[in-house]
Amino acid sequence: MANATHKPNSVSTVNAYSKEDAYTYYPLIVIGAGETGIAMGCQLKEKLGFDQFRIFDRQAGLGGTWWVNKYPGVQCDVPAIFYSFSFRPAYKWSPYGHEIVDYMHEVCQHYQITDKIQLNTDVQGLRWLEEEQVWEATLLHLQPGMGDLTSADRRNKIEMEGEASVVLRKEYIRAKLVVSAVGGLVEPRGWPESIPGSDTFEGEIFHSARWRSDVDLKDKDIVVMGTGCTGAQLTPLLTSAPYHAKSVTQLMRSPPWCHPAPVPPGGRKWWAKNGVRLCRTIPGFARLLRLSAFLNTEMSFFIIFKKYALSQKLTKGVEEKLIDYMKSKAPAKYHDMLTPDYGIGCKRIIFDVNWYESMNNPKYTLSTQPLTHVGPKSVTVGPGRTYPPMSKTDSKAPTDEVEIPADVVIMANGFDVSTWLHPLLVEGREGKKLHEVWQERGGAQAYMGCTLDGFPNFFICFGPNTATGHSSVILASENMVQYIIRLVRPILNGDAKIVEVKKEAEIEWTRKIQEELKDSVWMTGGCQSWYRNDDNWNATTYPRSQIDYSIRCMFPRYSHYDIAYTAKGLRKMRLRRAFRIVALVLTLMGTYKMRQLGGGSWRNVPFVFRQILTMATVQALGKVKSGVEGLQKVLVGA
Repeated sequence: MANATHKPNSVSTVNAYSKEDAYTYYPLIVIGAGETGIAMGCQLKEKLGFDQFRIFDRQAGLGGTWWVNKYPGVQCDVPAIFYSFSFRPAYKWSPYGHEIVDYMHEVCQHYQITDKIQLNTDVQGLRWLEEEQVWEATLLHLQPGMGDLTSADRRNKIEMEGEASVVLRKEYIRAKLVVSAVGGLVEPRGWPESIPGSDTFEGEIFHSARWRSDVDLKDKDIVVMGTGCTGAQLTPLLTSAPYHAKSVTQLMRSPPWCHPAPVPPGGRKWWAKNGVRLCRTIPGFARLLRLSAFLNTEMSFFIIFKKYALSQKLTKGVEEKLIDYMKSKAPAKYHDMLTPDYGIGCKRIIFDVNWYESMNNPKYTLSTQPLTHVGPKSVTVGPGRTYPPMSKTDSKAPTDEVEIPADVVIMANGFDVSTWLHPLLVEGREGKKLHEVWQERGGAQAYMGCTLDGFPNFFICFGPNTATGHSSVILASENMVQYIIRLVRPILNGDAKIVEVKKEAEIEWTRKIQEELKDSVWMTGGCQSWYRNDDNWNATTYPRSQIDYSIRCMFPRYSHYDIAYTAKGLRKMRLRRAFRIVALVLTLMGTYKMRQLGGGSWRNVPFVFRQILTMATVQALGKVKSGVEGLQKVLVGA
């Protein structure tokens, strides 16, 4: 196989006649058909006119986290004008999950990449083949729908029913370039091992990210674990139609900061009726709204997330307003429990639609007591409480042990974000495994959140330290996509074979990022969040503004990369270099002539330009004449 010849710019079958050695070669593959993978496919076609790629996703539908999260009330809490692609904007203000999936389908159809997406296909691992300088990818073709299960659920199903119940077949393919668009909100957190009794529970226990629509919630006592974005969207709906739960008890470890959900111009009803029409008919209106949303979020970054003397005063004012908002909506008995004791921005800020107001429902109970045990038809919380701290003796928040009736337990406790690219296995040069390299260097990292030395032609889209914490994730993804497009262009054009970041550049980038994060609210805000791990390593957030990141993505530092050019690429480089030298010489000659003609008046520019062209033409003709005379002498001598 080492001598196999690959067509660099087209999908091809290699050794097609052999059953054992045959494989499919792709110039480029993308792992993940969520928003980032879709953006990558669209921009490959639009920017490069390139369509010889394949997007693989293990789930049964495209859309990434929006496909798999189907809990009641799942909704985008960022205005869609800002949570949509700049090259294909959407105008509905706060779309629900299924509407976002519909939007992504429409984008794929518009850019004609639907046929490039292969679902129910899990990229299990990647291995760099040094001799051939390509990646070998191991694909698992799954039974339809099996990719929607968690990795743990798939393993359990294989153990109980055999591999054929999950996997149809295994395939090995090869690719010159690999782009990982694996999202972070993929693997739901499992049941906490420290809480006993879940195996004795007679009801249903499931994660919100794997919603069980077959479970009847009517007249049931429901316990919801978690008060993040999902918990705040989910719980207000459970006691009303069509669910009609008997009671809802929500367990909270510490309160989130909640900001009133953004209201569109004219209000929600007016926008729902007129907004889309205005965006489509008034030139520049949608762009103005998007720019306004962008500038507002950038301003919030400097006020909330960075520690400046002025910003700390402004932050205190913001926190006071949000506390007043909470007290105006939530019952007084919960005010103490809902007042954060850490800085705003340390955890993900929730945009509140009706969570606070729903706490007035007599069927709803909020508890900050720790879950300690699960029985057949109940859960036990306490003794003690997680918030406010037990040291706050004047708090009236309950501390006594309580047994709560439970028919259904819903885990809204987030995702496993501690292991980047989990469960993908990546093996680079000399057999080095990606996760082992990260462990050796202190934590997940990548230059520009994208590339790592020892893993050539491998790009992580929306990788370590690229989450914004304040802005649209799609904006950050688009920036990264444009950055990768600039790096892969010479390879797809046949001008280069390898692109690999230099080790010293990656290490220095990571050092600066971690150093800057030390003074950010994520590290000093006084909370424990999923932004950092137990070793205090923050591999999630970007410590600078999106303006900063956008500019860095527009102008890659190619000097920070080792690029192996082809002969064609080297010729192009030499021609460009020669052109720049000629342009510089002509500029210097022009400047000199201008000075000779009396101070460089703009009226002299055409004259000087003609003189320079005349001189260049005379010199060129002189060389041609010399060449012809030389040829004549040769012919006469013959």
